Amino acid sequence: MEKNQHLNPFQKTVVGVQFLFVAFGATVLVPLLVGLDPSTALFTAGLGTLIFHLVTKGKVPIFLGSSFAFIAPILKATELYGLPGTLSGFVAVGAVYGIMSLLVKWRGISFIHRLFPPIVVGPVIILIGLSLAGTGVNMAKDNWILALVALFTAVCVTMLGKGLLKLIPIFSGIIVGYVVGLLFFDIDLAPVAAAPWFSLPQFVTPQFSLEAVLFLAPVAIAPVIEHVGDIYAVNSVTGKDFVKDPGLHRTMLGDGLACAAAGIIGGPPVTTYSEVTGAISLTKITDPVVIRIAAVAGILFSVFGKVSALLKTIPAPVLGGIMMLLFGTIASVGINNLIRNKTDLGNTRNLIISSLILTFGIGGAVFQFGEFTIAGIGLASLIGVILNLVLPNHTKVAHE
Repeated sequence: MEKNQHLNPFQKTVVGVQFLFVAFGATVLVPLLVGLDPSTALFTAGLGTLIFHLVTKGKVPIFLGSSFAFIAPILKATELYGLPGTLSGFVAVGAVYGIMSLLVKWRGISFIHRLFPPIVVGPVIILIGLSLAGTGVNMAKDNWILALVALFTAVCVTMLGKGLLKLIPIFSGIIVGYVVGLLFFDIDLAPVAAAPWFSLPQFVTPQFSLEAVLFLAPVAIAPVIEHVGDIYAVNSVTGKDFVKDPGLHRTMLGDGLACAAAGIIGGPPVTTYSEVTGAISLTKITDPVVIRIAAVAGILFSVFGKVSALLKTIPAPVLGGIMMLLFGTIASVGINNLIRNKTDLGNTRNLIISSLILTFGIGGAVFQFGEFTIAGIGLASLIGVILNLVLPNHTKVAHE
């Protein structure tokens, strides 16, 4: 806390830009994978963070960036309903956050835990990671040398990195992979040379699609739970209780409004970034002003046309190598969620819920009713929630 008091405006700016770079790799990776403009993602990350801070009265030091939970659903939804329709689904995701915010305000956080217990959340997180494993391998196989260079760099930074370096494995892997690509393989830099220095991000207007809304809204389950976990993590880092002040309902509403804003202007849904929370823990700088500086820096970077053009020249195998580690890590987080909460998979009820979430999700099940389609992570999440509510829990007392 004392560090905050000794930082002058210049020092706060330097730290804020550092925090942006901690989130930079993940924030631009999502749009590159789903075909959105990375500059728009930077803009919506910055804008979303500022909206979040406005709703939470500027008290919570959290940065919002592109959400990995939506990569597979975005790819499928764009194929089915087009990009404008998919963007209306992002706005609906924000509405789900808003509904959850109202429920937390009305019934308290225990209601959310009952609706989304570990036996639902763990398998859904596992599914998010595994559903994209094939995509990572397919991108990597075009040039295994570049893919393995990026992967090896990210692993080394994660295992051996010190200080802030340890918090940017994605960014480091992309940089080293890109440099190797420049030196030994053919990367066309003509688009970078032709790009203007300054240009606005590629904003896209959403077009309402009920099918896309119903397809994407259930996917919000996993990020909502991740949000709760991240708020508690920030509590432990700062020594404050943001669940009470400004309140979990406000943090959830801020996250939801940020998602809706991203959908309205053409960016991917955003979520709380634990990487930046890690940077806060490392530096002991907990002043929310620093996070707002990071957000403004993201918006400023988004108007540099050459930055966007450069990001679009990153070879697919470099991204594939990073994805192989990243999505395997996400799946492992889901497994750890089950272990940490001592979820008993010997319990028949738990076994049925986890099994059906994974098989419906990984198996690619699709439910179609007329024009309405629900599939993948959204379908599996919905099945998990319904099964948790309807299957009798004879061991509830013992489990609690």
